[in-house]
Formats: sequence, structure tokens, C-alpha cells
Amino acid sequence: MVMKFTNNATSTLASGINASVTSLTVATGQGALFPTLSGDYFFCTLANTAGTVEIIKVTARSTDTFTIVRAQDNTSAASWITGDKVELRLVAASLNNLPKLDEANTFTAANVYGTPTSITLTNATGLPLTTGVTGILGAANGGSGVANNAAMTVTGSGNFAYTRTLTGATNVTLPTTGTLATLAGSETFTNKTLTNPTVTNYVETLYAIGNSSTAVTIALTNGTVQTVTMTGNCTFTMPTATAGKSFILIATQDGTGSRTAVFTSVKFAGGVAPTLTTTATTGVDILTFVANGTSWFGTAAQAFA
Repeated sequence: MVMKFTNNATSTLASGINASVTSLTVATGQGALFPTLSGDYFFCTLANTAGTVEIIKVTARSTDTFTIVRAQDNTSAASWITGDKVELRLVAASLNNLPKLDEANTFTAANVYGTPTSITLTNATGLPLTTGVTGILGAANGGSGVANNAAMTVTGSGNFAYTRTLTGATNVTLPTTGTLATLAGSETFTNKTLTNPTVTNYVETLYAIGNSSTAVTIALTNGTVQTVTMTGNCTFTMPTATAGKSFILIATQDGTGSRTAVFTSVKFAGGVAPTLTTTATTGVDILTFVANGTSWFGTAAQAFA
């Protein structure tokens, strides 16, 4: 319900009322001086020459007849006679319903604010927090709580705590798409560039190719440490020689042994490709490859047992 006002609304009772009735009638034609109500209300004061006062709440008005709630604003219901005053005065109940600058206010109905020229926010000690926040409340700037010249939507759900401390000229830029990483739990990063990181106790993904048979096409999307069991004389087709790429291949002979390997487009030291260790089952060779953008370069550590 909204409290209504009009200027200089004053009249008299057309007939007397006792202390329990819930309606009154003012002098003919003078009801129009008071607010028109539609689910709203206004406060009125009843007064007589003896100095008795009762404040009432008017919840409906039909021409000159008021529907009333008695004994408002710390006053008591009384009996009134024809001619006693009925006036729309400024009363404490009206003032206490208005927002105040020096205390907390609770708004229960929708409130619409225009675009201010500037807003200065202060903390509890009166020190300024933000000066010249132009249009911070304006819908044209993205809605309530949005900084100047920026449209944004912030959606929060669940239980969370957020603290941001800015010192001096600190800029925070968030990505326009995707999901931010969390500080707890595991994360998967795709196509991210790390510059001069310090990594402690890292683990590379180990991918098992399985049995080689006679042909294997190596895909580094599976991982950069791969194992293979040599079950045939195999030709390994290398991936594209992207600059900076490297990987390790661990080759183990099967129960037959003496399997051979050929690697396409790889340059080995001295121009000679290594011959795999021939020992059945326990013959293990570790081959390392690195690319410069044009070619793959390979080295081998052999005969692990």
C-alpha cells in the first residue's frame, strides 16, 4: 500500500461518530479535497475544540465517506460530534514511513531511480570510497550496480564468498567466454600459454599404444610419453613437426624379439637411425624426439633391462 497526500485538505464531520465505528462522512463536497484511493491510504486527524485528537488511517474514500482504521500513531479512539475537524495533517506516522538519511532504510515496494550526475560513496567513518560514479544506477549503462560505459550480467548461485582487494591502479580482465579455473581440485587447460612457470613434481600423461604390428601413426594428442610393444617390424609415421614439440617413445620387444623400427622424417645423430635392442621381452629402448618446425630430431637410450 502507498501512502497518499494532498495539500490543505481540511473538512468537518457531517455527523457524529462513536469510538468503535469504522467509517465517517465529511461535509458535503469536501471529500474531493482528500486523496483518491485505490488500494492506497492516508492518515487523517480528528480534533475538537477541547483539544482531543485522534489519528485515523483512511483505507478507502467514496466521495465524502471514508473507510477508517481507528486509534493510529499512539492515539486513542474517541467519540466525535458533527462539526469536529477532519484534517490531513503531517503526522509522525507519515514521517516515519519516509526514508531517512542518517539511518538504515528498508524498502518493501519497487523503487525507480533516475540517472544521477555523480555518486560519492563513503564508509562508516565518512571517508570517500568512490567519487564520480556517473550513471551507476541507470538502465542505459547495464542496470543497477554496473559501472559506467559497461553492460554486464552477474549471476550467482549456491554458497560462495567473494573478496577483491585493489591497490592503486590494478586492472582485472576476465575472459569473454569459457569457464574460469578454480583454486581447488583438478583442472584441464586447453590451448593455454604458460610463461616462465615453476612446476614442482609434475606428471606427464602416459599413453600406451599397445602392440605395434607393422605400422603405427603417432598422435601427440594422446600424450607426450608413449609406450609400444614391438610385435612386428614397424614403420612409425611421425606427427607434424611443430616447432617446440617433443615426445618420448618407450619401445619394448615382445616374446619373439629382434623387431625393427623405422621412423619417417626423423634425423638421427650422424645420419644413422638406431637399431632397436633385440632381446626378447626385456629389450627396452627409450627414444626422444624434438621438432624445430621443419624436421624431427631423434636420440636413443638403449638396452634397458
